Amino acid sequence: MTAPGATRRPLALSLGDPAGIGPEIVVKAWSELRAGGPPFVVVGDHDALAAGSNRGAVPLRRVGAPADALDVFRDAIPVLDLPLSAPVVAGKPSPLYAGAVVRWIETGVGLALSGAVSGLVTAPIAKAPLYEAGFGFPGHTEFLAELTAGAAMPGPRGPVMMLTARDLRTVLVTIHIPLSAVFGQLSIERIAEVGRVTAYALRQDFGIANPRLALAGLNPHAGEGGAIGREELDIIYPAAVKLRAEGIDCSNPKPADTLFHDEARRAYDAVICLYHDQALIPVKTLDFWGGVNVTLGLPIVRTSPDHGVGYDIAGRGVARADSLIAAILMAQDIAARRGAAQPKAA
Repeated sequence: MTAPGATRRPLALSLGDPAGIGPEIVVKAWSELRAGGPPFVVVGDHDALAAGSNRGAVPLRRVGAPADALDVFRDAIPVLDLPLSAPVVAGKPSPLYAGAVVRWIETGVGLALSGAVSGLVTAPIAKAPLYEAGFGFPGHTEFLAELTAGAAMPGPRGPVMMLTARDLRTVLVTIHIPLSAVFGQLSIERIAEVGRVTAYALRQDFGIANPRLALAGLNPHAGEGGAIGREELDIIYPAAVKLRAEGIDCSNPKPADTLFHDEARRAYDAVICLYHDQALIPVKTLDFWGGVNVTLGLPIVRTSPDHGVGYDIAGRGVARADSLIAAILMAQDIAARRGAAQPKAA
C-alpha cells in the first residue's frame, strides 16, 4: 500500500546489464503494474528493452523527460533512450556494454537528486564485465554513495545495505569482501555507524517510531563468553553499549543461529549482521523470489531486486519479476513517506 503523501513523479528504473534478465523482468514488472502500480521511466537502451519484450509484443515509447512517463505508463513502457554502442546478445556478458550501464545509473541518480523522479530502482548489474572495462567500485551500493556524496541530507549518511523479505530486515556491516577479511574490517565505530543509519532509516523510510535493533554475533554461540573468539567481547558488545548510550534500542550480540525464526523476528525491527551471507541466507530462505535490496543513508531513494543478472536464463522468457516488482513498490512507499515528512511550502 502506498503511504500518504505520494507524489506524482515517476520512479526511474535503470536497465542494468542488458545481456541479463533485466529487460525481461522490466517488461514483466510493467505488465503487472501498468493498471494501478507506481509509474516508472526506464533509463536504458530502447532496442535492448524491446528485445526483452518479445520483439514488440509489449509497447514501448521513447520520452523526452521523466514527467512524460505519467501520461503514457498505462499504455506503453516509457523509455528515456540512452543507446548502447554495441548490439546485445542475451546471456553473453561483454565489457562493451559497461559504459552505457554506468551512464544509465549516473542518469538515474541525477534525476533523483534533481527531484525529477521520486526514487531510483536499479535492475541487476554484473561486476566482472564492469571491472574488465575499468569500473572502480565493488558494486552498485558503493557507486551510488560516490555519486550522491556531495548532496545534503538529513540524518546519518550511509551507505548501508538492507535486505528485506516479508517481516525480516537485515543490514550489513561488511558487504562484498572475502570472509577472511571480515575480521579486520569490524570495529566498534563501524558497527555503531550501521546502527545509527539503520535506526534513522527505520523511522524515516519505514515509519517505525521506536526502532528495535538486534545485533548478531560473529562466532558460534556469540563467542560463549570468549571461549570461541573474543570479537563479541572486544568489539560487538561495546558497539551495542555505544548505541544504547546514544538512545538507540540495540540488543547485545546474539547467536546468529537463533535470530531468524518466527518468534525471534517479533522481537526486533532489523538485525545488524556482520558479513554478507549472515544477512542474505535468512532473507533468501524466507522469501527467495521476493526479497528487496534497499540502500539506507542516501539522499535519494534506492531499491533493487535481491538477485543477479541471470545470464543462464536470459532470453528464455522464464525469469521471474517478483523481486523487481517488490522493489518498485517499496521505492514508492519510501518516497511517499519522505515526501509526506517534508515541510510544505508556504
